[in-house]
Amino acid sequence: MKVTQEKLPKSQLGLEIEIPAETTKKVYEKVVQNLARSANIPGFRKGKVPRQILLQRLGPGRIKEAALEDLVQNSLRDALSQETIEALGNYKLVSTFEELLSQFQPGQPLTFSASVDVPPEINLGDYRNLSVKAEEVKSDPEAVDKFLAERQVQHATLIPVESRPAQMGDVTVVDYKGRLTPEGEESVDISGGEATDFQLELEEGRFLADIVQGIVGMTPGETKEVPVTFPEDYPREDLASKSAVFTLTLKELKEKELPELDDDFAQDISEEETISELRDSLAEQFTEKAEQETKTNKENALIEALVAQVEIDLPETLIEREVQTILTQTAIQMENYGMDLQKVFTAEMMPQLRQRSRPDAIARLRQSLALEELAKRESLTVDDEQMDAKCQEVMKQLAGQDVDPQRLREYVKADLLKEKALEWLEEHATIELVPQGSLATEETTDTPETISEASEDAADQPEATADQDSEETSPTPDASEQTAASE
Repeated sequence: MKVTQEKLPKSQLGLEIEIPAETTKKVYEKVVQNLARSANIPGFRKGKVPRQILLQRLGPGRIKEAALEDLVQNSLRDALSQETIEALGNYKLVSTFEELLSQFQPGQPLTFSASVDVPPEINLGDYRNLSVKAEEVKSDPEAVDKFLAERQVQHATLIPVESRPAQMGDVTVVDYKGRLTPEGEESVDISGGEATDFQLELEEGRFLADIVQGIVGMTPGETKEVPVTFPEDYPREDLASKSAVFTLTLKELKEKELPELDDDFAQDISEEETISELRDSLAEQFTEKAEQETKTNKENALIEALVAQVEIDLPETLIEREVQTILTQTAIQMENYGMDLQKVFTAEMMPQLRQRSRPDAIARLRQSLALEELAKRESLTVDDEQMDAKCQEVMKQLAGQDVDPQRLREYVKADLLKEKALEWLEEHATIELVPQGSLATEETTDTPETISEASEDAADQPEATADQDSEETSPTPDASEQTAASE
């Protein structure tokens, strides 16, 4: 069989395949024999239909179509094997089937054209002399104190206060009722703007700032009216920028009594025996975290520099596969969030989701293929011991799931080789560490998380707004909901 190859854009390979005359006749005769054995024609037993009757009843066109389908599929498969071509996905027939059908004559040569996606050629450029800048993350010297102070607040005891007015930092229980006060018009009660026994911490960023400031200075049992102006970006559009007055009654006032930073406190919040051991452990954790973030910054800078100079003409088959992978990962994330996938992955939404995933799919492929090519060029390998250890680790994470051991090993091997490639890059590149925050970063592609967050926002916006309103910014939930929340 004669096969002529031609390189096409987007990592496609054009094939012109000439099927020998003896093959076209052999396949045609085989199709006739198979139809003769299987055809049900009145007046004849199955398998005993004369050839001429078969051709008359079924029609020569139908038989030629069946023979042509077999010829094209089998010839393309044999051509790929003969020429040792690694094809990605299915072929595309360049010659139309109708054209081939009109040309096809059993016992005569038949030539057709097709194209297949093949693995792309990768030009890494001068990857041996990369020079990058990466932000160095240093542990905050006050991180341990801040952490312990936060835990003190979380474990604070609320003590009733009667001897002084309310001040910032206190926890209050209030009744409130709001009404809009349009200029020159009668006041109107705010729908949902009333609550009983509402627990509110007097902190910046909690609830409405005017109400928090209005409670400061009140004493238990006191009632007062507080003027409020709703922010322009208030979640409820019917209240945004509006003026209102809230009648507030302070029913209870409590202050936070913080626990001592002693050994008992350390044992309450950790597995350490003493506060000194806890401080040392926390300092070590923050240092390790900073070092890991620095390492990640270096790797990201190296990958960005490598990918910026790499030349890859990606085939559509790989892009579509990666898009599907991203959508699958997104679906798993959203399912874990408790979202209804049927409401997000609708027929109307799928084209949009695929389009949004495409830039990230291309970026991920360029990165992955570049690292794989580097590992290949530098003859980087992974030993069996590393493979076994990593496979066991992944199997523990996937406990209870149906896992193909062979595919898992292939995935783990590819992952470990990419790690090796990154290590090689770090050893051979020039890396300048710069202060944290000195390099500007820009997001250029959608990630699975971005898609998931966008979809989650679209699906859950009413619920999310209500939660936010009830806990921090809005005085609109009814009294029963607020009482339940405070309890």
